[in-house]
Amino acid sequence: MKFGLHSVNLHTCGYPDAAARIGWAADAAGFESLWVADHVVLPDPPVAGRPMAPDMRLLDPIVSLSFLAAHTTRIRLATGVIILPQRQALVLAKQLASLDVLSNGRLIFGLGVGWCEPEMRSVGAPFAERGRVADDYLAAMRAVWTQPKPSYRGPYVSFDGVQAMPRPVQTPIPIVVGGRTPPAYRRAVTQGHGWYGFGMSVDETQKVLAALRDTAKKHSRPAELGRLEISVTPPGYDVPDKATLDAYAAAGVDRLILRPRPEMDAAALERFAADTGRALGLPAA
Repeated sequence: MKFGLHSVNLHTCGYPDAAARIGWAADAAGFESLWVADHVVLPDPPVAGRPMAPDMRLLDPIVSLSFLAAHTTRIRLATGVIILPQRQALVLAKQLASLDVLSNGRLIFGLGVGWCEPEMRSVGAPFAERGRVADDYLAAMRAVWTQPKPSYRGPYVSFDGVQAMPRPVQTPIPIVVGGRTPPAYRRAVTQGHGWYGFGMSVDETQKVLAALRDTAKKHSRPAELGRLEISVTPPGYDVPDKATLDAYAAAGVDRLILRPRPEMDAAALERFAADTGRALGLPAA
């Protein structure tokens, strides 16, 4: 199993010293990936059932990963997840391609369609159409990344007679789809290299993987995508014990993405990465 760290653009990690220290320590400790969250704005007061503090410190994911790219050498850099419908497709494609180039091909593009209607309304994104927008944007982004003469005609994005250089280092950029709805499962099976679930217990993971298997029976998966890789962040902040790790692996999880506690200062974040890496038996650099 591979191991990552999530929330490295939140809370104390939103300060440059702390971000640099946890990035460097995670790289040295043998973690496979660093994952960042995405919200342009947060509702004030919070939406029921989503108790995210409106004043939570949260850096932009692409800017954060660019900073972390400059402070690391090996570890992969992942969006977990970008809320795709509230971005502009070709602007985001340019940003991600630039990040992939500057990191020497270490980007993982995690995407979702979002849940926060007040956030989408504030940036002018159509909440009711967010799934259709995401599908259209993803197709447009793939076109501008891969086609010799990029051209695309869709309901929300249309272009031709343009180029966007440089292209990403990776062909293709790994795409991970987040979400626990039938459309998200369909998107993961038909368009993603992987699927990602946040805050999921072993039991919840098993149920989702069963749903993904059922979806794969109804929708054909392009052969070039390979096997669907499963990434999960467990609930809470404790490092799972061996029995729990084994249970996630037995369920079919390929990558477990852990979180440091929000109250950790820069020194504690650095120790957390080093100590957790040793506890997991990761191959330190």
